[in-house]
Amino acid sequence: MTTEKRRAPAGAAVLRGEITTAIRRALTQELAAVGYGRLSIEAVARRAGVSKTAIYRRWNSKLDLVLEIVAAAAHGKLPALDTGTLRGDLALLFQAVAHALRHPLASQIIPDLLAEAARNPTIDATLREVLHARQQEIGGRLVSRAVQRGELPADTDLDAAIDLIVGPLYWRLAIARLPLTDSYLDNLVESVAAGLGADTALSRPRAAPISG
Repeated sequence: MTTEKRRAPAGAAVLRGEITTAIRRALTQELAAVGYGRLSIEAVARRAGVSKTAIYRRWNSKLDLVLEIVAAAAHGKLPALDTGTLRGDLALLFQAVAHALRHPLASQIIPDLLAEAARNPTIDATLREVLHARQQEIGGRLVSRAVQRGELPADTDLDAAIDLIVGPLYWRLAIARLPLTDSYLDNLVESVAAGLGADTALSRPRAAPISG
């Protein structure tokens, strides 16, 4: 029993810290550069400056490594969406999402993984699970507050509302491959608010820009 307790590998603290961070960073860069289909553990290890063994101590395969990165990104922090109006909340949400999606790595990785999901059931299931949960959490809170303030009807269909809120950004990024400009986001706020049936008489305080 005593022997089992001492089985932690030498240097484990370093492996759990800076090496793990280096691997995750290298994975993100390599995935953006070559896509999932051509991604290899060897290339990630080379970019991170570590051995393949260091990677396999943490993840069983490139799929496990990619899925962890996807889940972590989906649960990234967003600003508190509570400006006092639906339009203000929408503007803040769209700015925050656009700020993240404008990053070159995100703009390359997300379309690639969405395409890969059509061929890989595990990636498809993971994307559906983590993205759906995150969308329900954020969109549900935003819609619920708008209903409580009287800006949206009490019988608003939550699933349809969330699709209307998040769908245009994913479409523009992954399908149309067009830029998310400030003017587009401003127009999107009004279009989504109108589509949800919000009272157009309610003013919208302009959300502060998301700093880099």
